[in-house]
Amino acid sequence: MTTGDQVQPVGAPVPGWEPRPRPEPAVLAGRYVEVRPLTSAHYADLFAATCGEDDGDLWTYRPVPRPTTLPTLWMHLAGLLESPDLVTFALVPLEGERSGRATGVASYARIEEAHGQVEVAGVLLGRTLQRTRAATEAIHLLMRHAFDDLGYRRFEWKCDSLNEPSRRAAARLGFVAEGRFRHHMVTQGRSRDTDWFSVTDDEWPAVRSAHEAWLAPSNFDDDGVQRTALSAVGA
Repeated sequence: MTTGDQVQPVGAPVPGWEPRPRPEPAVLAGRYVEVRPLTSAHYADLFAATCGEDDGDLWTYRPVPRPTTLPTLWMHLAGLLESPDLVTFALVPLEGERSGRATGVASYARIEEAHGQVEVAGVLLGRTLQRTRAATEAIHLLMRHAFDDLGYRRFEWKCDSLNEPSRRAAARLGFVAEGRFRHHMVTQGRSRDTDWFSVTDDEWPAVRSAHEAWLAPSNFDDDGVQRTALSAVGA
């Protein structure tokens, strides 16, 4: 569109736009999971859930390799908490063998209040949390808080271009692929290309409805197995 004497194309107006509040540590409660502000009280549970001898692949695409001792994990997580650029949460399932114990982490990152943009970053899920409705609900709760409570316009997901499970998760959750940043980072001494995904506030109502329909108790049998896949719900 154009305005007044302006001849160059410009974006659509955003009526009444004001910078959005910065996310703060908060408890986001769901049916199957709670997203809680990360504290040192969660570290031992997270070590047990994510740092076993067979858990090296959980750390392949993270900035550090698998911590082999609790103090090493402690230092890594303490660094997340001390970063002014992150708001980090523990993911605590409310069902299953680790009910009530921190089994994953995720952070709000790239927070730009002026533009209403935020990213979910550093998602780490213990094996018992992977591919569960609690894991899906955890990301949903973070998205819902950003869009519905804080009024953000854009929610991002990024991953190593070689991290196929993360790419699939983004698509399943309703994120739109936006492209690849080549030679974006050096991670654990290796070159990383980064794939970008997003959901915008225009897309969020449909994404939210798909999430809510999939997360409904009626979509699961007595053993917690889904009746309809999220990709089918959102189709």
